[in-house]
Amino acid sequence: MYGGRSGPRLWNAVESYSTAVPTVLRRRAIDDLMAGGLPYSGKLLGHTSCVNSLAISKDGRWLASAGDDPNVYLWDFNQEIVSKPSWGFVGPRANVFTLAFSASGLYLYSGDTRADIFQYDMSHLTSPTASRTRHSRAPSASDSQHDESIRAISCHPVQDHIFLSAAEDGRVILHDMRTDARHSGAQGLLQQIAPFSSVQYHPTMSQIFATSDSQGEVWLRDARMAFGPLAGRHRNGGVHKVRTADCGLQAIYTQAQYVTTIAERGGGRMARPEASSLAFDMDGRRLALTILHHHSTLYAIDDSYPIATFSGRHNPDGSPVLPGEPTWSNSCTMKHGSFGGFGSDRETYYAHGSDDFQTYLWNIPDDTAALRDRRVVVEADDWYAQTHGSPGEVGYAQSSLSPRYIPVELSVPHARLRGHDSIVNSALIHPTRPYLLTAGIERFIRLHSPHACAPYVTRTPPDVRAVPASDPDSRMLLLRAMGIIDDPGPGHEEDEGGPEGDDRQTIALFDQILRAEGGRDVFALRAFGGGGVGDSDSDAEMADSDQRSDGGIEA
Repeated sequence: MYGGRSGPRLWNAVESYSTAVPTVLRRRAIDDLMAGGLPYSGKLLGHTSCVNSLAISKDGRWLASAGDDPNVYLWDFNQEIVSKPSWGFVGPRANVFTLAFSASGLYLYSGDTRADIFQYDMSHLTSPTASRTRHSRAPSASDSQHDESIRAISCHPVQDHIFLSAAEDGRVILHDMRTDARHSGAQGLLQQIAPFSSVQYHPTMSQIFATSDSQGEVWLRDARMAFGPLAGRHRNGGVHKVRTADCGLQAIYTQAQYVTTIAERGGGRMARPEASSLAFDMDGRRLALTILHHHSTLYAIDDSYPIATFSGRHNPDGSPVLPGEPTWSNSCTMKHGSFGGFGSDRETYYAHGSDDFQTYLWNIPDDTAALRDRRVVVEADDWYAQTHGSPGEVGYAQSSLSPRYIPVELSVPHARLRGHDSIVNSALIHPTRPYLLTAGIERFIRLHSPHACAPYVTRTPPDVRAVPASDPDSRMLLLRAMGIIDDPGPGHEEDEGGPEGDDRQTIALFDQILRAEGGRDVFALRAFGGGGVGDSDSDAEMADSDQRSDGGIEA
C-alpha cells in the first residue's frame, strides 16, 4: 500500500542551494525558477474521500494528510518518488479537519468532528533502528476535552508536548500532553460564546497566538493573560504591548483586535464576514485571513487595519477577468491558505484555494511599509458623501462613524493553478522545495511543480470544469450523495470505477451547494450594526470556566 523508492529524486532547494551560496543569489535562483509558475502537476493517491487537511513538517520531509476517510497518511519527501503514502495512522472515527506537526516533528496531532484529538509518535519513522509495527500506527495519546468539532490545532514553536486547539464549542484549550488534563484543564481553557474557527501560535514569540471565530473577530492574544488562574487573566488575553526585539521586529504591538468589519460606499451597508482560517508568515510579521464571501485579507501584525486584499480581478498576465469568467471566490467551505518561499529564506508567496476549482498563488511585495503607505483612509463623512471613489467600493471600519481604510488591492496573481474538478480547500507551500500541494473535495492531493519532477508529474490540463446547470443526471448524483436514494454499486453503467469515478457524487453535491450559495451578497448575509469593534458574541461576552484550580501550564 505504501510508496516505494524507485524513479527520479525530487528537487530539494536545501541541497541545491547550500548555505555557502549567498542569500541574494539563492533568492534570485528560486525567483527565476518560479517565474513561469507551476505548470506541471501530479496526483498523490491514497485517500478514499475528501482530503480536508494538509500539514508539513518544518524540515519538509513529511507531508501529513487527512479527511473524511478518516485515515491519517504520511508522505515522505526524502523518498526518490512520492506518489503513495509511506505510512498511515489510525484513530479518528470522524472527519478530520486539522493536522499539525510539533516543533521538532516528534509528534503529529489530528483533530476531528467528534471532538477527539490524537497524538502520533513519529520517532519510529525517523529513527533508523526503530521498527514499524501495527502498534506504531495507533495514537500514542488522545484528548477529548472539547465538546464540538475541532477546527484548528497549532503547536508550540519550541516545545513538542504543548499545543493549542480551537473548536466550535467556543473554546481554545492549551494542552500539555505531559500532564493530566483533569489537574489543569480549567486553567488551560479560554471560553467564549461564538465558535472559534482558527488558532495559530506566533512563529517566533511563543507566548503570543491569534484566534478567529464565526462572528468574524480576529484577536492577537498573550497566553500569559489568556490562561492560568482567573486573577491573572486580563482582557481574555488580548495583547496590549508586546516588545518584539527578540524576534527582530522593531515595533511594539499595541492592538488586541484586528478590524474585519467592512463598509460599502454608497448605501452605507456594513458587514462582518466570517474568518474561516488564519496563517502567519515565517517570521510573524504578517497575518493572512481566509474569509467567507469576501476576499482573503493581509495584515501587518502591528496594524489593526488590513494592508492588502487578494481579489483575483485580473489574470496572471495582467488582463482583466471578463464578465462570466471564473475567478477567485469563497462561499461555502472552510479554506486554508499558506505563506511560503519554495526553499527561500523569506516567505513572499501566499497560496489559497477557490470555489472556481483553481488555486491562486500570489507574490506579495516584501515591503510592508510601502503597502501601508498606499492604503487610503477616508473619513466617514466623505465616505457617505461619496466625494471620491466609486459606489460599491469596500473599506474597513471599526464603526459606522469611524474612518474607512481601503487596503491595496492585489488583483494579479503570480499563477493560477488548475487540475481539480471541484472546490480547492487547502493550499500548502512546501518549505524547502518548489512545490505547492493542493486538496479539497476530491480524494487526491495534487502536487504542483515548475517542471516534470517525477514520472506521474505532467503538464497540468489547461481547462477548468464549469459548474453545470442542474439536470436529471446531476440531480440523481446529488440524491445519491445525500443518501436519499441508493447507490447502484460497482458494475452499474454509470459507475466509472476507481476512486476518481466515485468522486462524482461528492462533486455533484458541492455543485449544488455552489449553485445555492455562490455569489451571495456578504452585506445581506453578515449585516453588521455598526456599533464598533467588540460588540458581538465573542470576547465581549466571554464566559469564564466555573471550576478553577491552582497551577497552570507554562507556555
